[in-house]
Amino acid sequence: MMNTVNDFALKQKKYIPVFPKASGKPTIYIEGYPCEDDEPMAATGFHGEQIRIFSDQISRYFQIDPHIYIGIDSFIYYREGDITKFVAPDVYVVFGVDKNPQRRSFYTWSEGAVPTTIFEFLSDSTANQDRHEKVQIYLGDMGSQEYFIHQPEMEKPAEFRGWRRSPSGAIVEIVPDAQGGLFSTALNLYFRWEDQLRTHVRLLRPYLPDGTPITTSVEEHRLRVKAETLVEEEAARRQEAEAELERLRAQLAEKKNGNA
Repeated sequence: MMNTVNDFALKQKKYIPVFPKASGKPTIYIEGYPCEDDEPMAATGFHGEQIRIFSDQISRYFQIDPHIYIGIDSFIYYREGDITKFVAPDVYVVFGVDKNPQRRSFYTWSEGAVPTTIFEFLSDSTANQDRHEKVQIYLGDMGSQEYFIHQPEMEKPAEFRGWRRSPSGAIVEIVPDAQGGLFSTALNLYFRWEDQLRTHVRLLRPYLPDGTPITTSVEEHRLRVKAETLVEEEAARRQEAEAELERLRAQLAEKKNGNA
């Protein structure tokens, strides 16, 4: 954990990638392209908890740059004029486009950009697609740089995998490290999962390149409270020391007056 919020802010500015501005413009909605379906956002509670916490972490981390857009379970249309060419990833990050306004769907040709990195959290209904055909759709057809999948349910075998496009355009699987973690070169972030025994969620967590974890909102609140408590305790100690010093001065003055 970071000792102070200021320490993290310095690292945040250091590690966030530099990228060009997209050629298009923010587009809230294009008539004729549906922006919702009848499917629920999360297939399971595990899936929903993972999306909620992870999207919050990623959104807060990238909030300092006005040209990074975070999409959560919304439609991405990637071929103009063909409403069948769409996907709806759990979480995706787009570099170079305006963060605001929010979009009903994301239209790659209008924005002049495609998602840089995409995350899918496995559920029974979509796991096979996530592992196989979406790799080609996201990285091949749509042109994203990276794609990651993760199994958030602790009762099922751990599964965290990632793919990226090589400089030649080939799709290659990212090799995990000894801890099973994967590094996103596009986002300049490291990802590794940890089991949350209380909720039974296998939580995917983002880290800075130096190993500093990106906190959850709950963790950040605790850090702020701790920092504020330390400041208050230091102020109280200073007041006590000043009061004691004033008491000693008064005693010394009294002795001098008595001996006069």
